[in-house]
Amino acid sequence: MAENYVPAVVEDEENVYGGSKVQPFSASTPMSEQEKFEGGNRRNDTSKLSEILGLEELFSLNVWRASLGELIGTAIFVFAIDTIVISSYDAEIKAPKLLMSILIAIIIAILLLATNPVSGGHINPIITLAAALIGLISLSRAAIYILAQCAGAVLGALALKAVVNSTIEKTFSLGGCTLTVIAPGPNGPIVIGLETSQALWLEIICTFVFLFTSIWMAFDLRQARNLGRVKIFSIIGIVVGLLVFVSTSVTAAKGYAGAGMNPARCLGPALVRGGHLWNGHWVFWAGPGIACVAFYLYTKVIPPQHFHAHEYKHDFLNILKALFPSDRVNRK
Repeated sequence: MAENYVPAVVEDEENVYGGSKVQPFSASTPMSEQEKFEGGNRRNDTSKLSEILGLEELFSLNVWRASLGELIGTAIFVFAIDTIVISSYDAEIKAPKLLMSILIAIIIAILLLATNPVSGGHINPIITLAAALIGLISLSRAAIYILAQCAGAVLGALALKAVVNSTIEKTFSLGGCTLTVIAPGPNGPIVIGLETSQALWLEIICTFVFLFTSIWMAFDLRQARNLGRVKIFSIIGIVVGLLVFVSTSVTAAKGYAGAGMNPARCLGPALVRGGHLWNGHWVFWAGPGIACVAFYLYTKVIPPQHFHAHEYKHDFLNILKALFPSDRVNRK
């Protein structure tokens, strides 16, 4: 239940991004022959759908209070990350991308440690979506978290806008996610950056690598228990920092801000700053979304003994089985 949601890595049935123990979810309730033919005393479809989707969490004060941690954490995350992006390039050092990646790794690890006891430490719609698909949290909780993350990203961008001057805001696009920028050319302004297709592939690849190499440790009960929070969040920070460095270096395209891997982080500056930040903005949602679905399918394809997170209640395939049970089809 939502009221018992206390993320941890030390309990037998918990991990970093999971909640308290839940019983395995069965797609259908065993019924006697009499119940099958006479209808019996089963719950109606509305009640069943509510339980499957975790709709009761929409009205849980504890869930909304937990989402406050996601909102504040994401606000600080956006403010800090965008500040790091601006200061790294504004400092005019020899290796701004390397410095930016190191600082991003540090701030992510710190914020995950700070928000994990409150909400599970997502601060990223992609982590939340992956957790919902695999079944660590309900779809209802995921919707609340993503809403809070997007609101927090806007607050973080507004806070940054309030403390920087207009020249820096314009020059560095408020530290937002960009595919292209308008730059002065020999015959007038020109557009420089990365093609949409290239950027989409980078988002898909980098986000999948992010989920596969680091979030996997948090989702797997065995590794989460053995490594603990500090090691897992440090690894996540390092992986994100490396992917930021790789995505900005491999293209060598001026105007491209690198793989976002966090749609909320890209949404905040786009809503506050606007303009060219909306050019190709869909890439920063579609790419990570595709990678998230691919990661979920991977967890379903590998041998089950290699993935120790198989007893959660809201697994997406189980939801589909419950909504469209085979016995209903057979009766037709």
